[in-house]
Amino acid sequence: MSHARKEYTDFEKLAPDVFAVVRDLGQFAAKAGLDKQLLELVKLRASQINGCAFCVQYHILQGENLGVPVDKLNLVVVWREVPQFSARERAALAWTEALTTLPNGVSDEVYAELPPNSPKRS
Repeated sequence: MSHARKEYTDFEKLAPDVFAVVRDLGQFAAKAGLDKQLLELVKLRASQINGCAFCVQYHILQGENLGVPVDKLNLVVVWREVPQFSARERAALAWTEALTTLPNGVSDEVYAELPPNSPKRS
């Protein structure tokens, strides 16, 4: 079985500035206390939208290591169509899609789904 590298060493060498920003964003999210499993689902969905095969496989492996159920990892691409995702996960995935495809803007409906104490609501 073939697996993507679990380290970003090649990515870091290819684009060190981008790597630093991605690393810093991840550290910021972790310090903010965001659920690690939810964060991996968000990263996986953004990677799917961006069409980054390396990133998709990386976040699947990270999700597995964090104990994200395999059905969620497999179905995140169609999260709206299946019952496996909680309201919180659905809001996070909708927000991820809105931000990842920003030229389309964030709709009022997606913004309204954010919890009242969300950092974006402050």
